[in-house]
Amino acid sequence: MKDFILLMHSDTKREVESADWEAYIATLTSSGCFQGGSTIGSGKCLRKAGPIGPLHEVLCGFIRITAKDLDEASIYVHGNPVFEAGGTVELRELPRS
Repeated sequence: MKDFILLMHSDTKREVESADWEAYIATLTSSGCFQGGSTIGSGKCLRKAGPIGPLHEVLCGFIRITAKDLDEASIYVHGNPVFEAGGTVELRELPRS
């Protein structure tokens, strides 16, 4: 199994209810793929040298899952409250070193 992260953007067309998240997390948990997640709060950009780029405020949360491959991981985006509300969900593999 491989590790993946779903990065949720704050660009939904409608408000997402907490009950939607509870149902989605319950589905992921019952499938055995759920590894954790959280909302993402405010922060700042840091850089040792040179100009600092702007903080991108579009990310609002993440979920970590396991799946066989990217195609299987894509299945778990369906039902995600941000995705279902018309927002963006990035799906990225977390390579192991």
